[in-house]
Amino acid sequence: MVDLEKTLFDLCAPLVDDEKSLSVKTMSSSNEDEISLFVYANSEDVARLIGRKGIMASALRQMMSIASRNDDKHIAVKFEAY
Repeated sequence: MVDLEKTLFDLCAPLVDDEKSLSVKTMSSSNEDEISLFVYANSEDVARLIGRKGIMASALRQMMSIASRNDDKHIAVKFEAY
């Protein structure tokens, strides 16, 4: 099984200025077939992770859906600023 938190952290780390403030947490979901991952960072870094028109966020979500294919679960990636 792939460690989804570490995978998402490794994808986001090169994209942010302050890597020390970056964290990824798995939150429980009411749906058993869904895994919710929250990315926490500074507001400037969150804006960079989301990108113009959400292009970077979409790319990160696609990469995470590929990483979770063996688990047969839906991945929800959300971005939050401190």
